[in-house]
Amino acid sequence: MTKEKIEIGEQSKPRFEFRSFGQNFDDAHKRMSRFSVPVPEKVWERYSEEIYILSRTNDINNTKIRNGKMDIKTYVQTVDGLEQWNPLMKGGFPIQASVLKKEVFPAFQVNIPPFQKEEYSFDEFMEMIRNHPDLQAVYVKKQRFGYMVNDTICEYGIVLINGARVVTINSESTEVEDIKKTIKDIGAEGMENINYLQAIKRVIGMIDKPLAN
Repeated sequence: MTKEKIEIGEQSKPRFEFRSFGQNFDDAHKRMSRFSVPVPEKVWERYSEEIYILSRTNDINNTKIRNGKMDIKTYVQTVDGLEQWNPLMKGGFPIQASVLKKEVFPAFQVNIPPFQKEEYSFDEFMEMIRNHPDLQAVYVKKQRFGYMVNDTICEYGIVLINGARVVTINSESTEVEDIKKTIKDIGAEGMENINYLQAIKRVIGMIDKPLAN
């Protein structure tokens, strides 16, 4: 059976992912850059500003807003310590109340608020988030450097979470063994696997646990 070839910056089947967050991954980043094959210029360095919607009652659906569009990914399974995530929905604003009721708020796994309108603007949606006792908007700025190691999509990122600076490193692919080889090659064996939801919750104090370093 042939492996699916994935392209950096493009969508593919649900991917497995290793990711960690901390204060210093300089050695792993250096090895990642050395092992990487050439990648498209568009992913050499990327900047984005995003809003993550964190729920006190949910750790399996990752909801963020980037470029005015809502993006929800859902956790599928863990294999050999690597998490698999699958796109659940994408949508822009204004957004229909029916979508909020049937897809968005169920993904947060919280009590669904009453809806007084048929559609909601971005500002109206954010007001609903601010007024909900179990939800919190977190503002995230990312500077990401892209690589490709062992046919896995990799990055090193500098991330500001409500202004708090952390760094992240990751490898993702549809192939578990390729990620495991990359983890070994960059010297990240034994490093805690921490996804974005967990990292942000730790930084803002929703989870009482430190990052990897």
